[in-house]
Amino acid sequence: MEKKKTVPFTGYEKFVILILAITQFTVILDFMVMSPLGDLLLKSLDMDTQDFGIAVSAYAFSAGISGLLTAGFADKFDRKKLLLFFYVGFIVGTLFCGLANSYPTLVAARIFTGLFGGVIGSISMAIITDIFSLQQRGRVMGFVQMGFGASQVLGIPIGLYIAHKWAWEAPFFMIVGLSIFIAVSIAVWLKPVNAHLAIQQDKKALLHLWHTLKDKDYRIGFMATGILSVGGFMMMPFGTVFAVNNLGVSEAQLPMLFMISGLSSLAMMPFIGKLSDRMSKFKLFAIACIWLMLVCVVYTNLAVVPFWLVIITNILMMIGIMGRMVPSSAMSSAVPEMKDRGAYMSINASLQQISGGIGAAVAGAIVYQESKTSPLINYDIVGYVVVVISCISILMMSRVDRLIKRKTPKVNFEESVINEVH
Repeated sequence: MEKKKTVPFTGYEKFVILILAITQFTVILDFMVMSPLGDLLLKSLDMDTQDFGIAVSAYAFSAGISGLLTAGFADKFDRKKLLLFFYVGFIVGTLFCGLANSYPTLVAARIFTGLFGGVIGSISMAIITDIFSLQQRGRVMGFVQMGFGASQVLGIPIGLYIAHKWAWEAPFFMIVGLSIFIAVSIAVWLKPVNAHLAIQQDKKALLHLWHTLKDKDYRIGFMATGILSVGGFMMMPFGTVFAVNNLGVSEAQLPMLFMISGLSSLAMMPFIGKLSDRMSKFKLFAIACIWLMLVCVVYTNLAVVPFWLVIITNILMMIGIMGRMVPSSAMSSAVPEMKDRGAYMSINASLQQISGGIGAAVAGAIVYQESKTSPLINYDIVGYVVVVISCISILMMSRVDRLIKRKTPKVNFEESVINEVH
């Protein structure tokens, strides 16, 4: 194993990690809460599995379109101002979700939320890449993406509890309340992130977008992200429906299932982040993909089983998901040059969302239920499709890995510029 020296964080860098992690927590929770609410929404708003797939993918498609529309402008402004603008829009959209009273209004609210929320991740990634060196990014990604695990440990169980106690709309109101405090913190304490403005070459937004899209090295990163995201989103929307109707998990057990899975994510993320900075990021990604493929095949072929076995398989899946999420994000951050990072991250996030929307919609077309309480059929086929896509993802990320190694001298030079600025 190739060992590398870790670079410590300053006090302000720790604050940046914290505020971006909490921001990601709310955005991820807003997206992920749709899955555990799936069974409740299918029954409350008279939807079928295909309708629910559309409701989930509506956010993803609108987020993808938004990312493409804003990509040309992403490097033209202070990244702090961009983050705050889109985060406020995300809060308004989430409020609309809680106020929705029918399937069409819910879809419209998800589209609005996606237009703003889908860009926040790419802006955060650009901020991380501007502030932190490549030797730090594995740990930074590990901590920031702890929002994924935290949303399961805290957000989803609490959201499910209040949804069953009051109504399915309640979790969205909870997210709005928390997000308002985060937006104030960003406005008051986050410093401007504008070093990239001094090295801009393209004066026109559309020209900047075009130059980013046509770069052949960037296209390798875009393709890798797109393929990875299709597989990553296929199983998630129907996970709760499968657990309740196929595995015999009760509605009362769902919060416990998500909490335990989330705790395992929180425990793993710092370790995976450190491991990602100490060994080959591509090797870690490939190992995690193979692990996830094996667990997916087993999980999607389960029938009614003891609750403890459902918990174990979910933990094993989280190991694979986190194990590939951290190194793939860190590798992707090393592809663009500083002057193109905002545009690259926006396009990359767009492809991630659009591909995820395609994955959710395809999964919704593959699976079906004969009634609202009958088992979910063809979920095993979704698992097999995920395996095929994961194999292709390994091949694509190997190309990204070769690209990064070729660009290492240039990356090191840009990091020296970062160190001078900060």
